[in-house]
This record gives sequence, C-alpha cells and structure tokens, in this order.
Amino acid sequence: MANRVGLALGSNLGNRLAHIKEARDMLRKLMPDDAAYHQAPIYQSEPVDCPPNSPDFFNTVVEIDYIGTPHELLEYTQGIEFHFGRGVVYQTNAPRIIDVDILYFGNESVDGGILTIPHPQLTHRRFVLQPLADIRPDMVLPGDTATIATHLHHLDSGEPPLTLVQTHW
Repeated sequence: MANRVGLALGSNLGNRLAHIKEARDMLRKLMPDDAAYHQAPIYQSEPVDCPPNSPDFFNTVVEIDYIGTPHELLEYTQGIEFHFGRGVVYQTNAPRIIDVDILYFGNESVDGGILTIPHPQLTHRRFVLQPLADIRPDMVLPGDTATIATHLHHLDSGEPPLTLVQTHW
C-alpha cells in the first residue's frame, strides 16, 4: 500500500525553476500510475542559516504516493541530489543546485540515524510551511496536535516574507 509522502524541493544555483521541475519529474516516476499528486506553488526566499552572500532559493513542496520504505525513499532523494552534482561530503546549508527533503511519510515517525520523519525543521521554516499549507493546510503531523496552517499562522522565525514565483508549473 502506498504512503502519502511530502517532499520539500529547493534550489539556489543555476536555473532554479528548471532544476525543481526536473527533480519533481524524477520523483513522479516513483508513483503508481493511478496515484494522486499535489504540488504547491514555487516561492522565492532569502537563505536561512546559509553562508554569507548565498543566492535566494526557490522552494516548493510536492506530495506523492510512494510504495516503499522511508529509507528507500531517502536513497532515491539522495540519488536525485547526486544527479545534480551534490558530492558525498558537502557543507550544511551551502548553496545547491537541488535539495530534496522528506517532510512526512504517511503517519510514520522515524527518529535517529540519518533520517528523522517528520522533518525536525518543518514547523520552523516559512519556506517549507507556506507551500505545504497551500496543499495541506489541515494536515496534522504524527506526534503533533496543531495543523500546518496553525503552525504557519503562529510562526515567529524572523524570516522575511516569501515571494510567489509561479503557481502552476
């Protein structure tokens, strides 16, 4: 049985829109033929916790149906990042062609090692919460009691507002 999986996509190097579209298309190949699919608008955001003078990011969230384990999906998402040139050793929060993060995996919780689900920063980052709220405002994450829309409404991250880039892509 498939799990509904939310993934954050971000890019701040090169043709950001093209990179996000290509990563999305690679993720859609994982889905069963009859599966539902959702994608949020793309937003531009200033870098958060990145090296000085890092370029602005394009960010979005996609939701797919996935048959497999969280760790298998992690391997696939890392493969997408490697496809775009990410090295095995990389600087945390450094500029990148593509970043793919698993936000949630159905109702599962994974804690420890190289993977934590739900993503530990999900409810603290406007550039993730806003696009997720666009497609799943009433979602409550495993282990939480507040909706995504509530988290966004009460967010006090100090991040500047996002700029809508493209609704349909």
